Amino acid sequence: MKEFCVWFTGLPCSGKSTLANKLKEKLEELGKKVYILDGDIIRKELNVDLGFSEEDRRENIRRVSVVAKILTECGVVPIVALVSPFRESRKKARERMENFVEVYVRAPLEVCKERDVKGMYKLALEGKIKGFTGIDDPYEEPENPEVICETDKESVDESVEKILAYLENKGYLERKGYTEEEEEAVKKRLEELGYI
Repeated sequence: MKEFCVWFTGLPCSGKSTLANKLKEKLEELGKKVYILDGDIIRKELNVDLGFSEEDRRENIRRVSVVAKILTECGVVPIVALVSPFRESRKKARERMENFVEVYVRAPLEVCKERDVKGMYKLALEGKIKGFTGIDDPYEEPENPEVICETDKESVDESVEKILAYLENKGYLERKGYTEEEEEAVKKRLEELGYI
């Protein structure tokens, strides 16, 4: 099996961390070594010296992509869950790694605001936080992501199954032990998604 990196991108509170954690669980069940590089944790532990200027955001993504590449070289699947708002920065991350799977976690801004337990959107709308992605700082949607998860329409399990189906179809992993019914259901889902 080929080593790969799954890179989740999307607005704050779109569901990146939730999907990353569920995907980690599923990949570990399949025998993969997995490590999540979550934006909130990275900012507190590794990139504490960076702010939220455009330059610092690009540097944040660069550093995370270096760590992700090292993990793939060590046989670990990095799951990156970062807003990563700039296409150019995501492109450079993709160029750094051979098998890069970009997952666009798409949710309408209103849904993201409703999910915001930290109150960051509220503070940004009140002008108490400047440069907040989706409010007064841009988010550049991916143009050709490998997978799109619409978290306002799909359950967590449906989104993760979509990602697993893509990974399996591209030869990044192999799932065994299907019953005939499960195999037929997976094949049908892959056809619906346009992967076969």
